[in-house]
Amino acid sequence: MKSIWFKKVAEKYGWMGNMAPYPIMYNGKVWLTSEALFQGMRFDDEEIKEIIRKEKSPMGAKMKSKKYKDQMVVIPMSPQDVENMRKCVKMKFDQHPQLKKELMNTKDAYIYEDIGNRNGERHKFWGVKKISENEGDGQNMMGRILMELRDEYLME
Repeated sequence: MKSIWFKKVAEKYGWMGNMAPYPIMYNGKVWLTSEALFQGMRFDDEEIKEIIRKEKSPMGAKMKSKKYKDQMVVIPMSPQDVENMRKCVKMKFDQHPQLKKELMNTKDAYIYEDIGNRNGERHKFWGVKKISENEGDGQNMMGRILMELRDEYLME
């Protein structure tokens, strides 16, 4: 089975990641990346959401989210957090038909998010540390979400 690994936005499959610059319209507002929207969905406070939404970079949005960690209403890596990620990823691909087509073109390849040398269980939750071309250490939740979405699209 073919494997696809994505890590950095500038690399071949970087468009799969949440840091890729594809805006999403959600509740009448534009979020610059799926990462920003995902981080914003962890809060109920509209002011915090707006601070995150207005960040110019996805990493900036992530850092703002961390700043307000004590006010999160969605626990990171919880079932609700995973569901929010699914929603964000689906909106990104639904709103960018060329990305949807690219995802479908991966056919039955196994998709991994390569966390590189980042440490910590949260990284291994969303992605994996690459062991070999067809194996990684981690739960690969982001890769799983992408493969599930691709399978949905291919069945339409």
